[in-house]
Amino acid sequence: MARYRESVCRLCRRESTKLHLKGERCYTDNCAVERRSYPPGEHGRRRKGKLIRYGLQLREKQKVKRIYGILENQFRLYFKKAERQKGITGENLLTMLERRLDNVVYRLNFASSRAQARQLVRHGHLQVDERKVSIPSFLVSEGGVISVAEKSRKLKIIQDALELAKNREVPGWLEIYPEEFKGKVIRMPTREDITFSVQEQLIVELYSK
Repeated sequence: MARYRESVCRLCRRESTKLHLKGERCYTDNCAVERRSYPPGEHGRRRKGKLIRYGLQLREKQKVKRIYGILENQFRLYFKKAERQKGITGENLLTMLERRLDNVVYRLNFASSRAQARQLVRHGHLQVDERKVSIPSFLVSEGGVISVAEKSRKLKIIQDALELAKNREVPGWLEIYPEEFKGKVIRMPTREDITFSVQEQLIVELYSK
């Protein structure tokens, strides 16, 4: 699978918003968006032209892809699934992405970033309903219990992530039991649970051409 190997802070600067790709650093004054709020590159400071409609649509798609760490082909498959579901396509797309196991692990504060959560899942450190799941794209269901494997609970990155996130709330559709290294999906996520700024209708327009 292709991987982005350059500085992820460049992605935040390109989208002119925090995508929370760097873990705890995103919450400090060292955040690249806080220090340099213009796009990366030689001509970054001069990129001030007004985007046409297509440009706006493309930027929204790129933003969501980068937040969840998904490549184009996989993102397009999610969109097709969202189209086939009942309801509003854009909202279906976002709530489906929220249900990805790597995102849920991040939302439960077992990892400091989605990239770190993805690595933990791939290495077999997480369980769903007491069964090991090593597929980051696995979609959790209502009532599902996500837990850190017994042998992995002493991992420093997991303990550090929980410690750093002590004062942060988990989304309303999840419940966490940090002492037991467990979390539960108490209901399916809704559009209101997704707090980062995104205009999903622009993504729908882009793929509907």
